[in-house]
Amino acid sequence: MAKKAPCSSSGGSPSLLIGTKKGGFILRGDNARRSWKLTGPIMLGSTVHHMVQDPRDRKTLLMSAVTGHLGPTVFRSVDGGKTWKEAAKPPAFKKVASGERATEPCGACLAQPKDGSIDHQWWCRFAGHVVKHTFWLTPGHSSEPDVWYAGTSPQGIFRSQDGGVTWEGLPSFNDNPSWGRWNGGAQDGTPNGPMMHSIIIDPRDKRHMYIGMSSGGVHETKDQGKTWSPLIKGMKHAFLPDDKADDAPSHDPHCVVLHPAKPDRLYMQAHTGIYKLDRPADRWERIGLKMPKAVGDIGFPIAVHPRDPDTAWGFPMDGTSVWPRTSPDGKPAVYMTSNAGKTWKRQDSGLPREKAWWTVFRQAMATDVKSSVGVYFGTTTGEVWAGVNEGKAWKCIARNLPQVYAIETAEV
Repeated sequence: MAKKAPCSSSGGSPSLLIGTKKGGFILRGDNARRSWKLTGPIMLGSTVHHMVQDPRDRKTLLMSAVTGHLGPTVFRSVDGGKTWKEAAKPPAFKKVASGERATEPCGACLAQPKDGSIDHQWWCRFAGHVVKHTFWLTPGHSSEPDVWYAGTSPQGIFRSQDGGVTWEGLPSFNDNPSWGRWNGGAQDGTPNGPMMHSIIIDPRDKRHMYIGMSSGGVHETKDQGKTWSPLIKGMKHAFLPDDKADDAPSHDPHCVVLHPAKPDRLYMQAHTGIYKLDRPADRWERIGLKMPKAVGDIGFPIAVHPRDPDTAWGFPMDGTSVWPRTSPDGKPAVYMTSNAGKTWKRQDSGLPREKAWWTVFRQAMATDVKSSVGVYFGTTTGEVWAGVNEGKAWKCIARNLPQVYAIETAEV
């Protein structure tokens, strides 16, 4: 989760909104976070990519799901998750007439040999894009109480102005002639498809936003999505030499977080490491290079302390050549920095010491806002772990769930 900034709250009993491959769940803790009660499944059998509470009214929940009958859609609850209603108009790209190209072909497509050695032009697959799933949900700015944003696979941005009931695409992004060039190319092999994630609203200015794309890099808008600029300097490219990386939009950030107490600070876990950026600078600093060499800084999620801009947590995974993306050597651990990445501390008390090859997805790590911050993560083996003393010791608070896709903190 974080991927993400923690849900601001009054500091009451925390709950975890859990999206899994086979439905949604809510895990409610007592105020001390010693005991937890699981409810669900919600939409059993459906893939739930994200569940988010609206921090502006603390009543509304949105859930993105792919169901067997309805396909990719969004559900809304106004009673703390007891009942859900499907959006009247879910996110969907505009229809394109047969043979019409939705955007210009990407540079990678144009550069492909014409001799048939590569069997497709990647862009052509998405001419007339179709939403495979809605991957990401973000409440809008506090001054716009009914506005939400959604990110989809393939990469698209949608906006709702009625609390998630109806959604419209942002033509400045979805129909932009540079769409194909931004979003990678033939090398884009993201599991579960390319995706738009980490839609971030600057709490000081509703017009200032960031987005992350896998693939596509980080982009920024200062006019609420009318124009976009890549923000990729300093990021190592997975497929290009460093002297070419600053000019290639097709980077792969896994998750980007803006710190709520210092909105000019961004943290990012990317395909190529852990980074930090302090605006108005525009060059990312790879702070993951200070991680132990035997562990590395490859992973999916990153989460931040709700009040201390220098403290963040990551879950490193094996990023060697075959990309196993599991806990290095089968020994899972969270790593915390308390000085903005100058040093990192291993936190594995209570976690298995061996033979635990865990994977934690990019949206499956979150923090709460208690005085002793709780850190939570969910695994693809269906376990949820909590470190309610800022990660110093870990306890499994749920097991035998379906594969965990996402965790967000809430109060429901």
